[in-house]
Amino acid sequence: MKIAFFSAQSYDINSFEKYNQGNELKFFATQLNSNTVGLANGFEAVCAFVNDRLDKQVLTQLSTQGINCVLLRCAGFNNVDLETAKELGIDIYRVPAYSPNSVAEHAVALIQTLNRKTHKAYNRVREGNFSLQKLEGFDIFRKNVGVIGTGKIGTAFVKIMLGFGANVLAFDINPSEELKNLGVKYVNLDELFSESDIISIHCPLNEHTNHLIDENSIAKMKNGVMIINTSRGAIIKTKDIIYALKKGHIGYLGLDVYEQEEHIFFKDLSETIISDDDIARLTTFPNVLITGHQGFFTNEALAEIALTSLKNAKDHANQVESKNCLTL
Repeated sequence: MKIAFFSAQSYDINSFEKYNQGNELKFFATQLNSNTVGLANGFEAVCAFVNDRLDKQVLTQLSTQGINCVLLRCAGFNNVDLETAKELGIDIYRVPAYSPNSVAEHAVALIQTLNRKTHKAYNRVREGNFSLQKLEGFDIFRKNVGVIGTGKIGTAFVKIMLGFGANVLAFDINPSEELKNLGVKYVNLDELFSESDIISIHCPLNEHTNHLIDENSIAKMKNGVMIINTSRGAIIKTKDIIYALKKGHIGYLGLDVYEQEEHIFFKDLSETIISDDDIARLTTFPNVLITGHQGFFTNEALAEIALTSLKNAKDHANQVESKNCLTL
């Protein structure tokens, strides 16, 4: 199969070429959108990532070019117009669980870095400053940790928090009996917001979760709450979170995703004036830690993404029914 990759980075090229067997792969660094979709002409499938745009216009153009297979090398699919894909007969495949532990562990890394301020201590020590002033943190032990979404990633995160000795409160439309048996208390969102010292987001982005964290929900939270988002950026309303940080209501914010990240993340902008005022403002807060959507970024996850995506391509070519296909 001839597959055009969009938003391809060096690590994508390395992992897919390592595991590829018999497919013709072409890698484009550019994002997939209405201006670049023409690059896929002559291919049988496209492979896209989280910030590629697969709206009605792009999908229609892909169909016109004879492409009826889209391989998402990620779990989320909020960037895909599934209704249009079904109408056009385009099969959309995803990688539903490439490495839940990688994202869960990154969420914990954000928590501990913000809490124990290891990034600040590292810089101080390199400058010969061994003062402990302003580096105090808190024990996670016996703190209330609220987890929004207990799918595979949320479950992995919950188990780590239980290992810390935290009290875990959870919200999910499908509560897990396994987690209940481990001592997790499922509550409604209002109770989770009001009782949690730390809130970690592990739910998909959809019409129900878009701007789930906004002025109204933040008002229900404890003063000094820590919020961690390794899921999707638009779950948090950025302007509202900035206002709450300015007022001191939010004590810590850790983001691996950002509402407008498609214009920023996965690019080297170190020699560029960043025009996004919101992310520029966020980076000025001493209690905010932002990483560039790297929660998935482990050797194990990259291997699983490549292997599953290539198997999805094979299943499509052989007309094998797959649970990874979103348009069946």
